[in-house]
Amino acid sequence: MWCVGNMNANYIAQMEHILDVYARPEDSAEPVVNFDEAMKQLVSDVAPPSPVKSSQPARIDYEYKRVSVANIFMFFDRHRGWRKAKATQSKTAVDFAQCMKELVDEHYPDAHKVHVVMDNYTTHTAGSLYKAFKPEEALRILNKLEFHYTPKHASWLNMVEIEIGNMNQQCLDRRIESWEMLHAQLSAWEERRNDAQASINWMFNVDGAREKFTKAYANLNQS
Repeated sequence: MWCVGNMNANYIAQMEHILDVYARPEDSAEPVVNFDEAMKQLVSDVAPPSPVKSSQPARIDYEYKRVSVANIFMFFDRHRGWRKAKATQSKTAVDFAQCMKELVDEHYPDAHKVHVVMDNYTTHTAGSLYKAFKPEEALRILNKLEFHYTPKHASWLNMVEIEIGNMNQQCLDRRIESWEMLHAQLSAWEERRNDAQASINWMFNVDGAREKFTKAYANLNQS
């Protein structure tokens, strides 16, 4: 959670920077992509569901068995109405670096520079690419990327959080017992959303921030 009292000068500077990035017009040469991770626990039933009857759906026992925990990397481009949900067994520096490589080489091969908006998680750094790849390859990828960090405790500024919420409600709101099922569910959900070019109408801008957080801004100039 955050509050006006937590909004120091660095917080406000980072917030305005992110909002300024969001205000840029669509540019296929320099797309803006939001990035974050989510978690999904894979569980299986202890007892099989009861058979479906004409008057009621199948009943699922409340007991379950934990199978595994999946990490889900999420990319989201609101201008393009595009998202990519990638399920992995971990979210290490190497996993992050591989995501960045796929972003520039597979998803945006023709872009001059991809602007990535994300939080300050420990692996979200240029150094992660040097842990995963040879220096020449790490630099090649990084030359096509520009990272933009949201302030700490400000996940609300990363619009991919909204799309993660949509994924949780529309795709992951059920028991998923295997990696195969998870990949299939994510792929089907992603395809539907991308075909519809589902996007977000982001209304909050720098002017709105200055109007809403007048007290925090006023505190910056107190001697």
